[in-house]
Amino acid sequence: MADNKEIIPPQYDLDAKWDACLDLTVRRFVYSSFAGAFGGLLFFRSPLTRWASIAFGAGVGIGSAYAECSRLFDGPPTKLALPKVSETATQHVQGSE
Repeated sequence: MADNKEIIPPQYDLDAKWDACLDLTVRRFVYSSFAGAFGGLLFFRSPLTRWASIAFGAGVGIGSAYAECSRLFDGPPTKLALPKVSETATQHVQGSE
């Protein structure tokens, strides 16, 4: 039997992108939760604030993983065009000073 596997370009390989995003999400969630737990143990005495620091760390990890995964799926963000400023507006602002 001949293997006729089509080679998919990396930008269209959704399986690899999902695997990378799941791996990235789990790693950042765990690492930032541990960082929040360490910071909570180091800085806070109340159990409520310690749990809050763990939750904050987990949220930071999930948020950064979401941003990275959206960049991975959508590609790099496009640069926005700067608004054009007319010369009369800049002369008016300079003249009023």
